[in-house]
Amino acid sequence: MLLCCLLTGLTVGGGIYLKLSEKIDELELRLKSRESSTILEGDVITIEDVLFTADGSNSTVTKIAKKVGPSIVGIRMVTQNPRNWYYSSSQPAYEGSGIIIDRKGYIMTNYHVVQYADPKNSLSKNTTLEVFLSDGRQAMAKYIGGDKKSDLAVIKIDLDKLTPADLGDSDSLEVGELAVAIGNPLGLEFQGSVTVGVISALNRTVSIEDRTLNVIQTDAAINPGNSGGALLNYKGEVIGINTAKISISGVEGLGFAIPINEAKPIIDQLIMFGYVKGRPYIGISGIEITETISYLYNLPVGIYITDVVPDSGADKAGIREGDVLVSLAGVGVRTMADVDTVKDKYKAGDTVEAIVVRNGKRIKLSLTFTEEK
Repeated sequence: MLLCCLLTGLTVGGGIYLKLSEKIDELELRLKSRESSTILEGDVITIEDVLFTADGSNSTVTKIAKKVGPSIVGIRMVTQNPRNWYYSSSQPAYEGSGIIIDRKGYIMTNYHVVQYADPKNSLSKNTTLEVFLSDGRQAMAKYIGGDKKSDLAVIKIDLDKLTPADLGDSDSLEVGELAVAIGNPLGLEFQGSVTVGVISALNRTVSIEDRTLNVIQTDAAINPGNSGGALLNYKGEVIGINTAKISISGVEGLGFAIPINEAKPIIDQLIMFGYVKGRPYIGISGIEITETISYLYNLPVGIYITDVVPDSGADKAGIREGDVLVSLAGVGVRTMADVDTVKDKYKAGDTVEAIVVRNGKRIKLSLTFTEEK
C-alpha cells in the first residue's frame, strides 16, 4: 500500500474534469421528491440528508463552505539549496494548505508542508513561507514550531481581520457522517476547493514515510496540495487535518486526516514552547548499512553514524561519527525507523544501553535521551 503526503510542487500539468456522479443525480431527485427539506436523525447527519435541499439550494455544504472558507489558507514554501550552485536561479516551491485557529494569526498545518522552515533543518535559513488568504491577501509567515512524529506544525502571520475556524470533537464522530474537505488540491491554482463525502472509518493506523499516524478515513476527495487543510463535520467544525491518501492507480476515495482531538494538545504545545515537551531525542544522523553494503565494505549491519549533535544524548554517551549503531535498549536496529520505534517507547530523561561497533569492536554505552526541541 502506497501512502503519499498531500504536498504539491508549484508546477502542475494536466487538466481537471469535474462532474457529479450518477448517484448524486439520483440522490437529488430523491430528495426533491420528499415533502420535507430538512431531515435530521439525532445528532448524526449523513451526506444523503444534507447534500441538497428540496429546491436544490442553500444546502448544509454551501453554508459550511461560506463559513469556513475564509479560515483556510494556501501555504507556499520556497527553498534554495545553497550547495546546488548550478541551479542557483531555480527555487523549488511546494504548496499546501493551513487552517487559521485564532485572530492572532496562528495557523496549523502539517509538518511536511513547512518542514524546510524548521530551524533544525539545514535548509531553514534559505526557506521562506508565504500564506495566501481567500480574500486575496498575502503575507510572509513565521515558523513557530513543528512535530515530525505527529506531522503537525504551527506558523504565524501578522494580519488583522482574520477568521479563525471552529474546532470540533473528533471523538464524537460516527461512521457515515457527512465529511467536507476544504483545501488547495494541486496547489494555489485551485485554492479553496470544497469536496464532500462521509466518514468512512475511524481509528485507522497508517504508516507514512518514517512515521505512524492514527487517522480518520474519508472518501471526500483529497489530493496533493490538500495537506494541512480542514476536514469538517456538518456543523462546519474542524474534526481533522487532511494529511494523506492512498496513491495507487485505480484506487480512489481513500483519504486520511489527523483527528483534531489528537492534534489540539500538540498544537497548544507548539504555540507555547515551539516543540512537544518530553519527546525523547538521541541526536544522530546516519546511513543504513544493508546486507549488501555490509558484504561489500565489511561493515556490520546497522546505522553508520555520519553526524552527532553537540551536547545531545548521543554526544554525552560517547557515540562518534564513523560508529555503527547495531543495538538500542536491547533491540537490534537496522534502519532509522527501527531507532525511532525503540526511542518512541521512552521519554526524555530515560537511560538505555546502546551498542556500537567501532574499529571492529563492539562497545556498550549508556545513552540518556534528551528532550527534542
